[in-house]
Amino acid sequence: MPLQTLQVIEKHIERRIRLFEQKNGIRLDDEVHFIRSWMRKPLAIGAGTGPVTEALVAKGIDPARLVLVEFNPIFCRLLRDRYPQATVIQGDAYRLGRLLGTLLRDPAAAVVSGLPLVTKPLKMRLRLIEDAFHLMAPLAPFIQFTYAVVSPIPRNLTGIRAAASEPVWMNLPPARVWVYRKD
Repeated sequence: MPLQTLQVIEKHIERRIRLFEQKNGIRLDDEVHFIRSWMRKPLAIGAGTGPVTEALVAKGIDPARLVLVEFNPIFCRLLRDRYPQATVIQGDAYRLGRLLGTLLRDPAAAVVSGLPLVTKPLKMRLRLIEDAFHLMAPLAPFIQFTYAVVSPIPRNLTGIRAAASEPVWMNLPPARVWVYRKD
């Protein structure tokens, strides 16, 4: 899509969001940042604006134990402002081993991913999950949020168990959570 067309669409969406905000007395800054970023590079979103991080913290996870990987520098700044105790790494999460290999002192308790895995070649997906398993404690889960109907990681891989949630129909588009563990 030409850049000029994309900018016109962005402005139209932002105008509609601002009107909605005024009408309902709310602010949707995160959504505007996310939509703008998604329209420019839909396959490059990692930790995003932090809704999963927010849910983890709300469930009692100490932000100081979190390592957030995000490609977009604007989202990195936003995440650093919101979670100053967390470690925010700007980089490509598909290079997880290189990004975190020397950073972690102890094995990770889990990896939570919202990456668009199904859009990447199988070789990249397999490298990502292997990198994650090398960084995690034994039996630690690799948790993947996906909009795909099927598992983004082949379920028949030797040495990896997979379990899926029921589809989350209230999410738009509907989503599913997959949990992978190394045997």
